[in-house]
Amino acid sequence: MASENDPVYCLCRMPYDETRFMIECDVCKDWFHGGCVGVQEHQAADIEIYHCPSCALKHGPLVLKHRRNWHRHDYSEDGSKLKTAVQTGTVVFIKELKNRSFPSAEEIPIKRLHGNQITPEYFDKEGFDVPILCEKKDGLGITLPSPSISIQEIEQLVGSMREIDVINVSRQDDIKMLMREWTEYYNSPNRDKILNVISLEFSGTKLSEFVEPPNIIRQVSWARNVWPEQLPEDCTLVRPEVQKYCLMGVKDSFTDFHIDFGGTSVWYHVLRGEKVFYLIRPTQSNLMLYERWLSSSNQSEMFFGDQVDNCYRMIVKQGHTLFIPTGWIHAVFTPIDTLVFGGNFLHNYNIPLQLQCYEIEKNVKTPEKYLFPSYETMNWYAAKSLVDILKDYTEEGKRPPEYLVEGARALSVSLKAWTQRKDIASSDLLLNLTI
Repeated sequence: MASENDPVYCLCRMPYDETRFMIECDVCKDWFHGGCVGVQEHQAADIEIYHCPSCALKHGPLVLKHRRNWHRHDYSEDGSKLKTAVQTGTVVFIKELKNRSFPSAEEIPIKRLHGNQITPEYFDKEGFDVPILCEKKDGLGITLPSPSISIQEIEQLVGSMREIDVINVSRQDDIKMLMREWTEYYNSPNRDKILNVISLEFSGTKLSEFVEPPNIIRQVSWARNVWPEQLPEDCTLVRPEVQKYCLMGVKDSFTDFHIDFGGTSVWYHVLRGEKVFYLIRPTQSNLMLYERWLSSSNQSEMFFGDQVDNCYRMIVKQGHTLFIPTGWIHAVFTPIDTLVFGGNFLHNYNIPLQLQCYEIEKNVKTPEKYLFPSYETMNWYAAKSLVDILKDYTEEGKRPPEYLVEGARALSVSLKAWTQRKDIASSDLLLNLTI
C-alpha cells in the first residue's frame, strides 16, 4: 500500500502502480499513466519522442518512429542494416512463410476420428502420442457458443475492464490491453498492426457458461480428477484453471514454435476462421534442439522448423477440433480472422514426457507467469491418485498398463528431486508428508 511519502506521478498525482502502463515524457522526465494521457501500451512502441500534455504546448506533439525496414522487430532500425536476418512475425517473415512448402501432417500420420471414438479406453489401447483431428463436433460432448458470436459479445461476457495479455506479432512481444480496447482494435476497419490474443482464460466469467471442453478432457484431466474438491481452510492453493481459453487472432497472426506449458496436451476448436499448424515430433533429438533454440541469443532469426528433420503443415478449418499430445512442438499461423476455444490438460498417458517438458522450462528459466500454475503440487496429487490406481490393479491380480508403470517411475524420480530442493515451499512439504 502506498504511503504519504511515496512520490506521485502523472496528471492524476498518484503513486507508482506497477499494474498500470506508464510512459515517460522526454522533456520533463515525469511519468504518465497511458489511460490519463490517451496512449495505449501497444502504441508506445511506435513513439520516438513523447511530450506530455504540458510540454506539448511548448515543444509540439509527440514524434512517431519512421519505418526503415519490414523485416526487423524494430522497424525503425537503420536502413543501412537491411541485410540483417529476417525476424519472426515481421511482414517479410509472414510473406516468406506463406510461400514455403512443408510436408503434410498426413505423413505423421495424424489420426482422424469421430468424437465418440475418443475415450479413455481408446487411449488405454492406442495411446495418445500423435495429433487427433475431429472434423465434426458430434460425439465430443463439447459445448460452444454460436459461430456468429461477436467479439463485442465476448467482451460483455468477459468484462470490458478485464485486462488481457496481447501479442504484438511483428515485434513478438507482450503488451496489456483492456478487453474494451481489444474489441475496438479488432473491429477497426484499418488496423495499424497485427495483434493476437492466445491466453485469455475465462473460467471465472459468464463466458464460461457457454463453453464446456470435450468429454475426454473431463474424464482424464488431472485438474478435474486428481485435484481435491476441498482443501483445508488455511490452504492458499487453488485449482489451476487452464481448460477454457478464448483465442482471438486477426489475419496474419503468428505464434512461434512452443511446447504448451508443463507438457500439457491441448484441445483446440476453431469456432470461426482457420488455423495453420506447423508440427514437430517430440523426439529426444528434437527436444534437445528445441531447448538449445530457446536459449539462443538470435532465436528470433531462426525458424525452428529448419532446425529439425521434419516440420509438418496442417490446416484446421472452421468446425474442426484438434487434440495435440504432450510435448509436440508447434507454431500457428492465422490466414484469416479466427476465433478459437481451447484448453490445456495434464493426464496419465505421457507422464515422463510431461515432466521432461517441465524440466526444459526450468532449464531455460521460463518466467513464472508462463508456467503451469501449481505444477509440482498437481503432480503430487497425481502421484497419490496413481498409487491408488496401481493398488487396485494389484488387489485384483491384474497387470497395470505399461504407461502407468512408467508414469509412476518418472513421478517417483521427480518428486524425490523436488523434495530435496532448498526453495521448496512449506505448503508443498506439508503436502508431501500427507501423501
